Amino acid sequence: MISNKTKIAVSRTKFEKSAYYFVALFVLVFLGFWTTYFSKLFDVNGTIPSYFHLHAAVMLIWVVLLIVQPMLIRKKKTNLHRTIGKVSYVVMPLLLFSVLLIINNSLKVLPVEKQHFTSIIFPFRDLFLLTTAFSLAIVYRNNIQIHARAMIITGIIFIEPTLFRFLIHIAFKGNLLLSLVVSIAVVLGILITLMVMERKQKTARWMFPVLLFIYIFVYTIYITKTDLSSLDPIARWIARLPLT
Repeated sequence: MISNKTKIAVSRTKFEKSAYYFVALFVLVFLGFWTTYFSKLFDVNGTIPSYFHLHAAVMLIWVVLLIVQPMLIRKKKTNLHRTIGKVSYVVMPLLLFSVLLIINNSLKVLPVEKQHFTSIIFPFRDLFLLTTAFSLAIVYRNNIQIHARAMIITGIIFIEPTLFRFLIHIAFKGNLLLSLVVSIAVVLGILITLMVMERKQKTARWMFPVLLFIYIFVYTIYITKTDLSSLDPIARWIARLPLT
């Protein structure tokens, strides 16, 4: 018979291994944003807005945290894990703010009549998911089942945008449709795999299915070109913010 203590240890072991996958995500971030950002850092004639630097910096720091924190748990350095975790109180708000800056700028370059909510549906979704996942991680920081899954979700959110950029700029050379389909399939595949792996999990099993539902819901809206004109005032309000 497996004791509750052993069950918790087994659960922790699974979460600790997430560090290795986030190392791959770290590499993917560089590959995905190489063409549009990292390669231009060496261009003396190039002009990259400061908020792009902010976004890149805090995103990389966040992925590093996702790598380091599980490793500290694995090495039983709980106190150090908690101390470093406090850095997230600064990094995540900056990350959310940087996403808002990018949304703001992407809308401002459009004429008012083209500032539609559908044009920001993916970054707006990510902003919502990051905020929700991080909030859950903080509120339930003493509940490893919810805390760990919420932190993993913050990493999963980065997969689609980074993979899409890698595919369209490097792998598929501008093929928008194929890049979109593959990136969507990968994200959905990861979430379905996690759900299958957790089919016998007793607590917090709802988190990945909820995330899957949100992704499918947004994809369906985008693919079917659902009329979201009633939300356009939100997009125009964000565009008017004096941020960028």
